[in-house]
Amino acid sequence: MSEAENFARLMRELKERGGLSYGALARRLHTSTSTLHRYCNGDALPAEFAVVDRFARACGASPGEAVDLHRAWLLADARRRAGAPPGPGPGLESEAESGPESDSEPAVVVVGEPAVVAEPAGGRPWYRRRAAVVAGAGVAAGAVAVALLAAAGPEPRAPRAGAWTGTGSGPGAGTTAPGASAGASGTASAPASAPGTTTTPEPSPPAGGPGPASVPPSASPPVPAPPRAPAAPLRAAVRSHVWTAGCDHAYLSERGPGAVPAPPVEADAPAWASAQRAVHAGKQIVEVTLHGTGPGAVVLEDLQVRVSGRRTPPAWNVYEMSQGCGGALTPAVFAVNLDAPRPLARPVAGNDAGDTLPAPAFPMRVSAAEPVVLRVEAVTTGCDCDWSLDLRWSAPSGSGTLRIDDDGRPLRTSAAPGRPVYGYTTDQGRWGR
Repeated sequence: MSEAENFARLMRELKERGGLSYGALARRLHTSTSTLHRYCNGDALPAEFAVVDRFARACGASPGEAVDLHRAWLLADARRRAGAPPGPGPGLESEAESGPESDSEPAVVVVGEPAVVAEPAGGRPWYRRRAAVVAGAGVAAGAVAVALLAAAGPEPRAPRAGAWTGTGSGPGAGTTAPGASAGASGTASAPASAPGTTTTPEPSPPAGGPGPASVPPSASPPVPAPPRAPAAPLRAAVRSHVWTAGCDHAYLSERGPGAVPAPPVEADAPAWASAQRAVHAGKQIVEVTLHGTGPGAVVLEDLQVRVSGRRTPPAWNVYEMSQGCGGALTPAVFAVNLDAPRPLARPVAGNDAGDTLPAPAFPMRVSAAEPVVLRVEAVTTGCDCDWSLDLRWSAPSGSGTLRIDDDGRPLRTSAAPGRPVYGYTTDQGRWGR
């Protein structure tokens, strides 16, 4: 099996396992359906690895599978270049040449989509860099390609739970911040060489003087590791089980009322819901307390809602934590309608015993001495939704995005239309309708 055939086989296996159509994948890769067909059939090879990287992410490839796909592409690209004249050869197709095709298939939502990675001005992601030695001939070129892959390491993936990375102008956005909450993570990009940059040859030394050390044609120059980015200057504490007035909330659970214990107090709700495999029913309130970790202030710029999955609500029972409660305080919040095609975090004013509480508004300032609490109320009447929040920030050291989720997993809120509703009777010690 040739290098190109092996690369096409890996792409087909990932596509079949991911369950996405060619049209849906083509839209996510910003290419045409026919071009993607040629990639998976071995009739064409992507001009750059960026489209392959997006393909692996969209299909849910593991880190090991992404590395195997990268290696296969490098070997196939080295073989193609070794047997082709300078310039694009047969079987090479770029996204700019093919362009996206219009497709009538419905959009497919990929659960767990990684955060968008920003590129610094004038730079390109490291995986777009090409070593000139890849143009070597024959089997030697393939060996060099594998060496480059081993030196560069696996492709950048979506950050794990608790990882903090910056995305902007500061040097090195990607270092884990001390004390970061496991429920918040960021996105980053490392600076790289500018597209189209040409290298100026070194001037010849004076006659008789020492010249630069010669490099054997078959040797590969060392590939420098991307510079480390600064730690994000924020620390977040996320509460995903907040009840209205401390008592009013409802959960969905597939268990019958005889198998569900008495409702807990709000502080014990996370453990209770986890034991019952319960899901927030109809509404979920999330509170995020933010502290600065450095001497300076951080500016919070915007809060964006990211829905990563929509399903039909499960046919489970609804368990109400209280038969009714309330208070004189209605906090100001960011309201989110998860049923909207593109949900927004909409500022809503509150009320304290008749006095209006102003709606929250960006930008906000946060520091070590001045924490900020964000309260988000998400509702749904039609879907079982996976969602998260992206908080954009900026500071003198750089800028970035902070991912707010449920301890590294998406937040989950489900509608409960027409489901049986149970309340707990304390004097009888059981759930009843």
